[in-house]
Amino acid sequence: MKKILVNMLFIMQLSFCFGQTNTVVLGKILDSKNQKPVESAVVSIQNTNLTRLTDANGKFYLDQIATGKQLLFIKSEGYKDQLLQIEIIEGNILDLGILALEIDLTQEKQTALITISETDLDDDNSTSESTTSLLQSSRDAFLQAAAYNFGAARFSVRGIDNKYSNVMINGVSMNRVSDGRPQYSNWGGLNDASRNQEFTNGSAPSDYAFGGIAGTQEINTRASIYRPGTRISFLNTNTNYNFRAMATTSSGMNKKGWAYVVSGSRRWAQNGYYEGTDYSANSLFASVEKKINDKNSLNFTAIYAQNKRGKNSPNTAEASDLAGIKYNSYWGLQEGKIRNSREKKTEEPLFMLTHYWKINSKTNLNTTISYQMGQIGNSRLDYTKADNPDPTYYKKLPSYYSNLFLNGVYVGESSENSAKADLTKVSFLENHQLDWKNIYKVNGQNLANGSRFVLYEDRNDESIAIANSNFSTLLSDYVLMTAGANYLYSKTKNFKNMLDLLGGSYYTDISTFGLNEDQQQSDLNNPFRTLGVREHYGYNYNIAVAKLEAFTQFKFIYKKIDFYLAQSFSRSAYQREGFYKNGYYPTNSLGKSKKINLDNFGFKGGLTYKLSGRNYIDFNAIYMTKAPNTKDVFSNSRINNSVTDEITNETIKGIDLSYVFKTPRFKARFTGYFSEIVNSTDISFYYADAVNSSGKGAFVSEVVTGMNKKNRGIETGLEYQITSTIKVTGVAAYGEYTITNNPNVSLTDDASSTVTNYGQAKLAGYKQAGMPQQAYSIGIEYRDPKFWWIGVNENYLASNYVDVSSLLRTDNFYTNVDNAGITINQSLADNYLKQEKFDPFFLLNLVGGKSWRMKEKTLGLFATVNNVLDIAYKTGGFEQSRNATYRQEYEDHQSSGPSVFAPKYFYGYGRTYMINIYLNF
Repeated sequence: MKKILVNMLFIMQLSFCFGQTNTVVLGKILDSKNQKPVESAVVSIQNTNLTRLTDANGKFYLDQIATGKQLLFIKSEGYKDQLLQIEIIEGNILDLGILALEIDLTQEKQTALITISETDLDDDNSTSESTTSLLQSSRDAFLQAAAYNFGAARFSVRGIDNKYSNVMINGVSMNRVSDGRPQYSNWGGLNDASRNQEFTNGSAPSDYAFGGIAGTQEINTRASIYRPGTRISFLNTNTNYNFRAMATTSSGMNKKGWAYVVSGSRRWAQNGYYEGTDYSANSLFASVEKKINDKNSLNFTAIYAQNKRGKNSPNTAEASDLAGIKYNSYWGLQEGKIRNSREKKTEEPLFMLTHYWKINSKTNLNTTISYQMGQIGNSRLDYTKADNPDPTYYKKLPSYYSNLFLNGVYVGESSENSAKADLTKVSFLENHQLDWKNIYKVNGQNLANGSRFVLYEDRNDESIAIANSNFSTLLSDYVLMTAGANYLYSKTKNFKNMLDLLGGSYYTDISTFGLNEDQQQSDLNNPFRTLGVREHYGYNYNIAVAKLEAFTQFKFIYKKIDFYLAQSFSRSAYQREGFYKNGYYPTNSLGKSKKINLDNFGFKGGLTYKLSGRNYIDFNAIYMTKAPNTKDVFSNSRINNSVTDEITNETIKGIDLSYVFKTPRFKARFTGYFSEIVNSTDISFYYADAVNSSGKGAFVSEVVTGMNKKNRGIETGLEYQITSTIKVTGVAAYGEYTITNNPNVSLTDDASSTVTNYGQAKLAGYKQAGMPQQAYSIGIEYRDPKFWWIGVNENYLASNYVDVSSLLRTDNFYTNVDNAGITINQSLADNYLKQEKFDPFFLLNLVGGKSWRMKEKTLGLFATVNNVLDIAYKTGGFEQSRNATYRQEYEDHQSSGPSVFAPKYFYGYGRTYMINIYLNF
């Protein structure tokens, strides 16, 4: 009787409040299994700004709805989305009664697969990293395929590097000032805690930031929005790690106005998919909210994610043919245990305090202050007065002898060199891992003179303070204004940190490449300094960054058309401070550099034209400038204060046009896009042979400036619910990602302190590297009413290219030819400079799950098998720049064996699996 009375009063209230419009929809949402109300479910009318949240009883109402056929969209975390067709008749109140939401069994795909695709951990091939992590919150069929089906092949949506995305937690950007990319490992393993997300594709409008052309992702950790309950899970896989244990509990908002969420996980492996790649990660999360009153709440969030993992090496085809595509040259056995010389460690705790202020029914102001500090370390071997210990060092491979030239005459096929090549092959097969025993032996024999080999780490200790405020107000029934301001101050300490003397007594801080005693000194104020473990050496400097950003955005929402306009402005200030007086640059290394100030702006806009409730056309356009990252501003920050010549802001332009069709059974999106990035900069370091007219080699820093890139293509996502249990999907992406001009290349030889400008690198027309430019997928999924499901998809990926050497494509390529008696054959030269295109490949994936409801508990199982057919494929690679002339390329191609300095490649996973068991209660 009481419930009937309450419902009658609820309907009477709606009739009184909205009697003038008579366009009201109301209903009640329950869990289909336990019939309990679903609180805070999102209920909206598609293609409008009409959105409501269900109350504690699961009830909702929507008012002022346009008459005619509409689509009602219902979404709640952990449940299957519902899209219902309704018809609004003037003068009627539409009572939908009880709507039951079913548990989304496939949510495990979102929470489990993300953890095993941490491409952000791979420093050597980062151009398309973290696509999976960026897209995990999207329900779009195409973006789902990009994340889960194409992610293992390093597919990048629209070919855009994720440094052009914006990833935020509670409105605070997680993109780093050094390279512009988010450090996903800072919240890795906390999938349950980070599942409340909103993703905006491309340059489409976001309510949290101006964004860029690679999408905007907002992770919300407000404690009261998590569904109450506890969840524990255990996962086994054979990818980056082998095991993961995770537990999360959330309270919901209690009567005293408190809510909390606590989560923790551990991931580990003694050996990951690739040889010698150990893995250890611990993650903790806590969020506590206090509701002060109906208008104000405070939320505190703390995140701690420690990660350590062994890296795997890129390899030439020669090394992979000899030792297999899982071969990793970075590790070796030490006293019977695997030890990797190159490990990455991250440990950067994050603390946030957010104030939520509901000023009135139409206006909100959310403000967050955050502080993050910690360290990132990348270890490797250092050596002096000794040969390179890497087992793939070019002199330790058979190609060194089979490709040998002497005074311009090929002698690689002589009996002597053929025998040496055979012996080298045998030696490599028997000793193709790092020889830790010999390293300790050499150091033990030189105790009096210090270690010849040591293990150190490149350390970055960063502290970041950020204040962010986001304001939104409904100016009228049709206009929504959003504005935000953000201030960041970052200081990063960069230094070489001694980890292990490897059996020696001390190490002398000198440079191997210095031409005299002064040049050999890392710090002229402390010459020939000897050091021990945990001491700094080599380089030591700080990078300070101050950045202020602000944006405004206006959304106009009408019956047939929506449109928006957004503007942004930012001011960045960079400065380096060196603590060593470097021997190469005694007058330009110690103390503070000049301060670099950069101003940037952006404009974007778009519209949605509603052909009907089911069909609409969407258009977005953006024009913005972007400050270069600090790693590109200071061309050789480890040893001097120099600023990259002619460094300037990047200019970014982009448009996209989509046709979208949505019904309860069929969804489709067809999109065409175009983007251009102008004046990008790229800096790399390597040893190069014959980089000047004298033909001598040197360790150099290469600076490529003024590079322009163009991306265009189409993408399609189709989804059709054939029956209530069977769904099929189809996805296609066709892109053309090219370099459109000839950027400038300069090299700095530290030993001679000279900068050589090599002029233009003829790169116009070359393809951008690091990701497939074509991808296609078809899949079918069956969901049984008895709570089990299975899916299969077949994927085809093609048009992936090697990353080409810029130096190789300058006029320097044609020097030092005449004195070797070689005549340039342009046809051969064009063949040497042709960009390698990787073979296309198919990936067959299986996925499925089952859940059991036991009173108030849910037990579930989720499993995948990816690349079922165990296809071997390349995900990326790069040309080595050590061979910088036609002569060297000519000589290298005269033998029948592999090239000495051939490209190095990265390979994708073969057959992998993942099994996750979870319990919700």
